[in-house]
Amino acid sequence: MIGDLPPAIAVLAREVALELTPVPADQVLGGSPSTGAAQLGSIGGVDFGVWEHTPGISTDNEADEVFVVVAGAATVEFDDGHPPLQLVPGTIARLSAGMSTVWTVTETLRKVYWTPSN
Repeated sequence: MIGDLPPAIAVLAREVALELTPVPADQVLGGSPSTGAAQLGSIGGVDFGVWEHTPGISTDNEADEVFVVVAGAATVEFDDGHPPLQLVPGTIARLSAGMSTVWTVTETLRKVYWTPSN
């Protein structure tokens, strides 16, 4: 976490510094994607922050989350029959804990997320 974002402060989501690490090999289906996140704080039992995924294809097991895409493009596919999500800047999406997904990122994707605190 880079620290709790205090009230009356604004940051540009696209400029939040992230340390990217390669996606674990057992989750990579194509390319050489990396991801990174910075938790900015929490309020009312909800954590919020910025997350990024570079181009490539990877699998994930989701947490409860709402997010807004601020940059990039991707498709998220589900193994439970939900239709795929087409993500572009401005997209608002919700995922539920336990969903199995495949992320196909064609342009580095950056999102601002909100998820219940652990």
